[in-house]
Amino acid sequence: MKKISVIVPCYNEQESVPLFYAAVQKVYQQKIQITWPQYQLEYWFINDGSTDQTLGAFQALAQSDPDHVHFVSFSRNFGKEAALYAGLQHATGELIVVMDVDLQDPPELLPQMMSGILEAHYDIVGTKRVDRKGEPIIRSFFSNAFYGFINRISQTKIERGARDYRMMTRQVVDTVLDLPEYNRFSKGIFSWVGFKTKYIGYENHDRVAGQTHWSFWDLVNYSMDGIINFSDKPLAVASFLGLAACGLALLAMIFIVIRALIWGDPTTGWPSIVSIILMLGGMQLFCIGIVGKYIGKQYLESKRRPIYISKKER
Repeated sequence: MKKISVIVPCYNEQESVPLFYAAVQKVYQQKIQITWPQYQLEYWFINDGSTDQTLGAFQALAQSDPDHVHFVSFSRNFGKEAALYAGLQHATGELIVVMDVDLQDPPELLPQMMSGILEAHYDIVGTKRVDRKGEPIIRSFFSNAFYGFINRISQTKIERGARDYRMMTRQVVDTVLDLPEYNRFSKGIFSWVGFKTKYIGYENHDRVAGQTHWSFWDLVNYSMDGIINFSDKPLAVASFLGLAACGLALLAMIFIVIRALIWGDPTTGWPSIVSIILMLGGMQLFCIGIVGKYIGKQYLESKRRPIYISKKER
């Protein structure tokens, strides 16, 4: 019997876990099992250091369906990227699916995704949102800006509106696992490895329960990680800004000297000097910050710490 491994990262999602399981099981029994009876589901729930009863929800499901439900519980919160990596490591199926537990990733797309791989012979069938209905305007604006920006500065193109929700073959997952980097940005990694890929569009879905744990600044930091992990263009931008600042400072000094020679300088030039110093100082700090981000990433890579620590597994 072949397997479809369903990887589900969770952080404080005790209410969503049983609803997710029931929804996926319904699609499996009514559609997948009928069309592809040789496949059975294997669930890998990843508890990313939850502080509520998420682990208890996993244990209850594992007790009711011990042959198909498995879980890994982290020793603390390591982040969604670590949870995705842990799920990919533990999955044993020929087909592997990554899904969010809040049902914003509709299980109804699973048969279409399987058809894309088994019948159309794609290696990856991903999903993307075709709208952002119900999302704050400012978040939608910055999200669209991120995709536009990273696709302009990086050779690794990321589909606009792409979700982590995707189905992959075993070959794709093994290739992703061969990438040992500590600082992971899965959307970029899935695109970087290549393979024949298809995207399915769908309208935005509301969470089935609970609240999102991603704040606006969490998303900003996540976007910054993606940009730094898949492009060195910000370093070129920093160099250009430094060169431009030097040029502006030189022009300003020439202007100040000429003005002093023609009209005199009753204020002895201190406002201009202060302005130039502030401008150059700001540019330097900005550029040092960009370089520091890259150095910080390299520092974390050099430590070779584990991506996650498992406290309990089943």
